[in-house]
Amino acid sequence: MKKIITLSLAVLSMQFGFAQDDELPEDPPEYTKKTFYSSRIVNSHTTESIEKKVLDFRINHRFGDVSQGYDNFFGLDNATMRMSFDYGVTDNFTVGIGRSTFEKTVDGFAKYRFLRQIHENGNMPVSAAYIVGMTMDGLTPPDGRTNYFSSRLTYLHQVLVARKFNSSFSAQIMPTLIHRNLIDSSKYAHDVFSLGVGLRQKILPSITLNLEYFWVAPNQISDQFVDPLSIGIDINTGWHTFQIHVTNATGTFEKAAITQTTNRWDAGNLHIGFNISREFQLGGYH
Repeated sequence: MKKIITLSLAVLSMQFGFAQDDELPEDPPEYTKKTFYSSRIVNSHTTESIEKKVLDFRINHRFGDVSQGYDNFFGLDNATMRMSFDYGVTDNFTVGIGRSTFEKTVDGFAKYRFLRQIHENGNMPVSAAYIVGMTMDGLTPPDGRTNYFSSRLTYLHQVLVARKFNSSFSAQIMPTLIHRNLIDSSKYAHDVFSLGVGLRQKILPSITLNLEYFWVAPNQISDQFVDPLSIGIDINTGWHTFQIHVTNATGTFEKAAITQTTNRWDAGNLHIGFNISREFQLGGYH
């Protein structure tokens, strides 16, 4: 009897082992990389995140209005600049802080990428990220007026949804809400809704042509402000990305570009600018 029980257990064990061998492990998903070369298109973010323990030092430099002519050397005598540091807390969570000469603004943000496009061994057609940010302007109130500290603050909420359609072309949509604590008149809105689009087309192995445009819903801001449109190229060299662009936006961050652009493309009131991004690995590689 003992021999029969032992033999039965041995047969069951062999059958279980064969069943285990027949179940092949699933291949891990392969995520799409380099939907955009940089974490910024021109003024706005992309769904690209700074990798964990990587610090991205960025300088955004924008010359003055080219239509000012030779008196201001076609804008080169005047410029605005933003310097920032972005840090990858995880591969999907980035925080950053910056300082701009435009209205002496300090800004900060947090970006969480909650979806990543998968091109093999999975089914996720897009990448998506959520951004929350805040800016504080450092200007002295006009005419000796005393403002509350909160009057200096503006808040940003933005959702980015991007897809890399092939090795050359990517697109991104950017529904954006900007809340301004202080506005010029009650006929304008504290909350400004806009919808942005970003496009990327590879033209050489390490060079892409980029477009960024924001449509601002009507009756929210003064009629003197217009929609920002920016066109540029990215040159990627691994840890270093160099961007050159032409834009009608003077400011280099969302609040300034979306709600405070006065220059017009049809009037030739344009700015030439460049962004430099340099990443540094902090801590061990992973």
